[in-house]
Amino acid sequence: MTVAAVALVLLALLGMPLFAAIGAAALLGFHAAEVDLSVAAIEFYRLAEMPTLLAIPLFTFAGYLLSESGAPVRLVALTRALLGWLPGGLALVALAACAFFTAFTGASGVTIVALGALLYPALRHAGYGERFSLGLVTTSGSLGLLFAPSLPLILYGIVAQQLGVGRPFTLDELFLAGLLPGALMVLLLSGFSMWANRGLPLSAFSRAEARAALWAARWELPLPVVVLGGIYGGLVAVSEAAAVTVIYVFFVEVLVHREIPLRELPRVMREAMLLVGGVLVILGVSLASTNYLIDAQVPARLFEAVRSYVDSPLAFLLLLNVFLLLLGMMLDIFAALVIVVPLLLPIAVGYGVDPVHLGIVFLANMQLGYFTPPVGMNLFIASLRFRKDVAELVRAAVPFFLVLLFAVLVITYWPGLSLMLGRP
Repeated sequence: MTVAAVALVLLALLGMPLFAAIGAAALLGFHAAEVDLSVAAIEFYRLAEMPTLLAIPLFTFAGYLLSESGAPVRLVALTRALLGWLPGGLALVALAACAFFTAFTGASGVTIVALGALLYPALRHAGYGERFSLGLVTTSGSLGLLFAPSLPLILYGIVAQQLGVGRPFTLDELFLAGLLPGALMVLLLSGFSMWANRGLPLSAFSRAEARAALWAARWELPLPVVVLGGIYGGLVAVSEAAAVTVIYVFFVEVLVHREIPLRELPRVMREAMLLVGGVLVILGVSLASTNYLIDAQVPARLFEAVRSYVDSPLAFLLLLNVFLLLLGMMLDIFAALVIVVPLLLPIAVGYGVDPVHLGIVFLANMQLGYFTPPVGMNLFIASLRFRKDVAELVRAAVPFFLVLLFAVLVITYWPGLSLMLGRP
């Protein structure tokens, strides 16, 4: 057993696919406990029965359709017409556009690829410094992770609900919980951007330009209302809102604007489902692994071990922040969600941390990992996109990291910020 576990760790370090490593660990544990290995297949079947599971591929496909269309151009033009006259207005445009786009695509890298070519040259042309522009575009790509219908937000909800630890909650409540913390991050970065570029000349507000931008984006503007209004108004469930979103986006981008030819749809579907397939396979094997961990009472033992050294909820939250920041430096957000949440949630609940609050704290911390070395995905995507050294991008991202780190501390130690809107 020990030899097999060591071999498995070595294979994972050598590049073994994540789903294979998690699945092999689960099967190894079940075999050692003399449990029928068919339990792993049963977990996949249970995954297929989750009603909220449909939301993942549908929202992801809608996001990829948006990224392939002219929606990014119209969104940037609209926010620029409405906000461009403010000090640091174009920086606010970048923040708003990236937050909206990442919320719907669920992938920070897609945002950098789709919007980076528009925003970075525009920022430089408007007189923004190169370091500021690079840092802004690199870090703002992950801002939308706390806004519905973000894929990591849905994934945390599914994993946490399957554990059955702490009070029960719905995805609707989780969506509401992310609104104020996400808005705090956007507002703090907006304030920093306005202060850092206070010396730039202001452009005049143009009603004609605003009207033209509003008219051009008239089909995309109802999208948040369709999704969030339907869910929070009690008209549709999350999975039904996802289906409505796909139909609406397909109608607008394919049939109205005709920016995505029908012959291109199979390619867009394939790219979207590659992401979804990877997430679902990892989720399926992680549920099997979680089942074993619970049967082996691993979370309970970890809680007792932590409790012997940390007896204060505040001290636990501080250690949690440090742990999650380090985790974000090493693991992709999807891997961290399915591997760490089953271990972390029971411990956090033991310290009185609300499961919904934990989810927002978890994602806010992991959001920083997108642009933190050595595995910050945004750093490498931006490096390829803008042809800059990763070290230069790291230096550019430092001020934004510090601002967001302050926001994470506020989110962590003020639970009401996450819970006040969705409190049952």
